[in-house]
Amino acid sequence: MKPLQISAETAVKLAEKLGVPLENLMHMPQHILLQKIGELAKEDAGSGDKPKS
Repeated sequence: MKPLQISAETAVKLAEKLGVPLENLMHMPQHILLQKIGELAKEDAGSGDKPKS
């Protein structure tokens, strides 16, 4: 399997956000990576709905 076709900057940010080593991220199957990005998007969208105090 070939590494993902994403920029180095994007890979570093995703690895930090997902909490996985960069090497694991680059060799992660694309469908799994897309699923994890979707989960992050849902979390971010959900945190935006909370009222500020």
